[in-house]
Amino acid sequence: MDGFKGRFLAATALLAVTGGCATVKQDEFRAEMDRVRAEMVEGDAAVENRLNGRVDGVETSLMQLEARMDALETDLIALGAEMDATVQRLEASLRFTAPIHFGFDEAMVDADGRETLARFAGVVGEHYPAAVVTVEGFTDPSGSAEYNLRLGQRRADAVKSVLVDEAGMSGEQIRSVSYGEDTRRLVQPGQSGPGQRGMANRRVVLVIEHAGTTPAAIVAGS
Repeated sequence: MDGFKGRFLAATALLAVTGGCATVKQDEFRAEMDRVRAEMVEGDAAVENRLNGRVDGVETSLMQLEARMDALETDLIALGAEMDATVQRLEASLRFTAPIHFGFDEAMVDADGRETLARFAGVVGEHYPAAVVTVEGFTDPSGSAEYNLRLGQRRADAVKSVLVDEAGMSGEQIRSVSYGEDTRRLVQPGQSGPGQRGMANRRVVLVIEHAGTTPAAIVAGS
């Protein structure tokens, strides 16, 4: 556009200098303005083509993302069928409720839980290696809300450590958060205590998010 501006200013200066001169000068001005207009039309077309190319690129990226998420969901459902886990498709993520539970007031991941996490990491790595995984930690209602928030964080951190140290996932793509005894997320409301009682509430949930793949992010990076 700087070239257009320069030619336009040059044409305007030509008109000012030749204001009352011969017709040939007016003809030169008109010819120069015609060239400026032609270049502007060509420039507009080039800009439109570039924008169309970026839109096409975004649509292609979103279609590829959708295909990866579909494949990931299919394999997670198959994995869940083997181990009594559930998969829920959300607007921008997949929620994998794994059969990983904890002893009363404990945050240790047992051998079965480690095997589950290894297989989960394998499926995610195959279909969506750049995914961000959020580990959500939960507790039963025993104890204070403040203590349970810390306990839920310990459980989420323990699962994150297994995913990174044993399953080979990157620590940069895994977040850990605690919901403690959040009553909105209790599997068995009111169930708590040592042993099997309240075991279903002492758990983690793995949420696979679409990292950096929203339309806005794709456009910004294109």
